[in-house]
Amino acid sequence: MKTTDSIEESGGKMTKIGPLLPYAVIPFICAALFFVLTGGTDTFVLLKFELIIITGYIAAVFDLKTKRIPNNLILAMLMAWAVIMALKLFVDIDAAVKMFFDALLGFLLGGGMFLIVYMVSRKGLGGGDVKFMAAAGVFLGFSGTIPTVLYGSLLAALTGFALVLLKKIRRNDAIPLAPFLYIGILITVFLQ
Repeated sequence: MKTTDSIEESGGKMTKIGPLLPYAVIPFICAALFFVLTGGTDTFVLLKFELIIITGYIAAVFDLKTKRIPNNLILAMLMAWAVIMALKLFVDIDAAVKMFFDALLGFLLGGGMFLIVYMVSRKGLGGGDVKFMAAAGVFLGFSGTIPTVLYGSLLAALTGFALVLLKKIRRNDAIPLAPFLYIGILITVFLQ
């Protein structure tokens, strides 16, 4: 029997996510902090960044607990962005067009870079990471996608290296990437 505090992994095994629920306040604190620090920011930019902060956190938690990122989350991210775009079209068509092309470049850059790594590394990178970075690229745009990937990848590499040195994992063991990408997203959002 499934509960709201568990999710089913491949193979039918249940994983509890209930213990992580108290930490769910973290993205809301980050979003509120972003709001306070950028008081004069365009409402649509603010909404866009708050959504990536919250959905990125959910992706990081799922990847950490199950080593996968749900397709429903990726779809929800893209649908939320489409709603923001539709609203922006009613307010300022020129800005909406610029926002659309920036998002398209972010999507292609984030998804494209990770798709190449996915194919070259013979699936050493998860397909969920490819989809997540493509969806995150929509929110981050061209200028936010590159630093996010760099920060996240560097943090993941340093952590993996440290874990191998400490003999916590073996050299070929996989570590979830979404938590590191989430930290990269936070650094990028707060530095932009």
